Amino acid sequence: MGFALSDMQITSPAFEHHGKIPTKHTGEGEDVSPALAWSNPPDGTKSIAVICHDPDAPLVKPGTYGFSHWVLYNLPATTTSLDEGTSEGTNGGTDFGKNAYGGPMPPEGHGRHHYYFWVLALDRDPDLEPGLSLEQFLENVEPNVIGMNRLIGTYKRG
Repeated sequence: MGFALSDMQITSPAFEHHGKIPTKHTGEGEDVSPALAWSNPPDGTKSIAVICHDPDAPLVKPGTYGFSHWVLYNLPATTTSLDEGTSEGTNGGTDFGKNAYGGPMPPEGHGRHHYYFWVLALDRDPDLEPGLSLEQFLENVEPNVIGMNRLIGTYKRG
């Protein structure tokens, strides 16, 4: 299947699809990851990963696209939700330079940004080491993605 959208459904009690992400989940607030839930992973799912990405961000480094806010992997296939501020899974590196969720905080005057919370279903348990960048993680799992979908939230710096 690769990177085509699947029938998985992603929700959050913190915000609606295309809704405003509460300040609590941003760099201007407590900077904790929002609770997420998903359903309908494809048959054969052995592992789950979650990514938060801002495609509206200015380029961080040449050759990249947007800004990575969260790279979380090595979640068992039985995982169907994450609590707010979760400590489950293995954190990869973000463009903030840390191995943890980093909430929205677009540059001053940059307007409203869109934050894509992707849930990926993999047909293998990758057991990857901590700290992989978004690019490194995707290089490792791209052939094993059998389902994915996203929840999009927005945020404009106050």
